[in-house]
Amino acid sequence: MTAAARTVPQTDATFEIREIPGVLGAEIIGLDLGRPLSEADFLRIRRTLAEHQVVVVRDQAALTPDQHIAFSRRFGPLDIHIQHHFHLPGHPEILVVSNVIEDGRPIGLADAGRYWHSDLSYMALPSLGSLLHAREIPADAGDTLFASLAAAYEALPIETQRRLHGLTAVHSYAARNRAQQAVTGDLRPGLTAEQEAKVPPVIHPVVRVHPETGRPSLFISEGFTTRIVELPEKESRTLLAELFAHSVQDRFIYRHRWRPDDLVIWDNRQGIHLATGVPPDVRRTLYRTTVRGDTPRGVATS
Repeated sequence: MTAAARTVPQTDATFEIREIPGVLGAEIIGLDLGRPLSEADFLRIRRTLAEHQVVVVRDQAALTPDQHIAFSRRFGPLDIHIQHHFHLPGHPEILVVSNVIEDGRPIGLADAGRYWHSDLSYMALPSLGSLLHAREIPADAGDTLFASLAAAYEALPIETQRRLHGLTAVHSYAARNRAQQAVTGDLRPGLTAEQEAKVPPVIHPVVRVHPETGRPSLFISEGFTTRIVELPEKESRTLLAELFAHSVQDRFIYRHRWRPDDLVIWDNRQGIHLATGVPPDVRRTLYRTTVRGDTPRGVATS
């Protein structure tokens, strides 16, 4: 095959999108993300992500870090994770998620995502989406759960939905990092004063409207949401606990069982996810990029 032939963009006919049964999720078969992708095909993938919230691209064994980054950038600018200890060398756009220990030190963020959260919701411009590439995957462990906060919102009683409109909540990375340190110790480094200054607490609507579909969803998580601004502390704790429990019912969840070389893309604007973890003697390594989003917009109130 000539070099020119290798650069011909793929067309719609070369890959298939299949809906995953349930409330969310779709998978793509027959797509090579290492090859150029037409704008029409990319927009097809982006629409699928907005509609189905999680997109699983199978069989990406040949995908390089540079190609992973380049494809991710088509969604928007990439954020550099505050845990700089775990950037892929030479590729700061990639956060290494791994439980592998080399020379007595973890090569990646070993306890990443062991709680329900939306990536970077603690930023003023929280993430549009994340792209996680499986590099070393155990056969029967390490599933990731995804919950649809859009479906969870729609299932709330109308009076509860209306009560939430206009409420805002605090999201904090530093609070979560300290909580994780208490559990996993040295596996999760503390933040320096400089790092902590880069991730101050932020305030976002409790219900946000998706900028592409117009669909409202909850925008809270047990991982990063610490309180509702407009309510007294006790009332805030009670309401958040109720919403957290409601959001992670089985009817709102897709359980992703990883296959080697999967690339999973998820929409952080309308869902949360949780890593189930693996035994300490089972190796697991993935590479993650995170796409910056926009300022969350709440539901209009009269």
